[in-house]
Amino acid sequence: MLIAILTDLHANREAVEACLAHAQQQKATRYAFLGDLVGYGADPGWVLDTVMDYVRQGAWALIGNHDAGLLPGDKQGMNPTARKVVDWTKEQLRPDQLEFIAQLPYRIEWEDILFVHANAWAPEKWEYIDGVMEATRSMHATKASITFCGHVHMPTLFHLSLTGKTGEFLPTPEEGIPLSKQRRWLVIPGSAGQPRDGNPAACYATFDTDSQELTYYRIPYDTETACQKIISAGLPPTLGHRLINGN
Repeated sequence: MLIAILTDLHANREAVEACLAHAQQQKATRYAFLGDLVGYGADPGWVLDTVMDYVRQGAWALIGNHDAGLLPGDKQGMNPTARKVVDWTKEQLRPDQLEFIAQLPYRIEWEDILFVHANAWAPEKWEYIDGVMEATRSMHATKASITFCGHVHMPTLFHLSLTGKTGEFLPTPEEGIPLSKQRRWLVIPGSAGQPRDGNPAACYATFDTDSQELTYYRIPYDTETACQKIISAGLPPTLGHRLINGN
């Protein structure tokens, strides 16, 4: 099975379309969407309808903090810009789309794999994995050999050795990485809809469950159109400009 993993889609139709088209070319057989389907971008309805359709076909999907911000009673802290977009997003969505979000889980376990949006130790609290210390904490919080995690918008890979040492490195796109069963792994694919590492190309990853090979990808897309849609919708222009700059 070849699993395509997308996270932090952030209502960016152009980026999501590009990633899904590429994953189809790679012959992905299953998909995992790790949350933050909405927020920041101008196409929340299209992205949700697309993910809902994939879920009907067997894909996994999680809730992220921006998704949770749409639900009644959500008290999480958000900066004013993010909150403004969440309020705008809520007005764009149908009741069935909001119901879909309300039913999304915080974590999904499948065989020896854990999917989460934020981390394994308290996925509902949205704490970030900012480095080796948090990555180690997350890997110790699950029995899964491989954790796929979103929330952080920069592609990173962590591994935990049998002696308890955690390593971190930045993956090279399109170079397959064998995930040895002698280690535990925490995979952050990076954001499909809003990369923040200075490279505007969308991020996603694939994992081959037969060969245990992980591959990161960077997918160029029409950032100019995505930016202009954000501005035309009356959302903060900085959210559009950052797509072009990848920051």
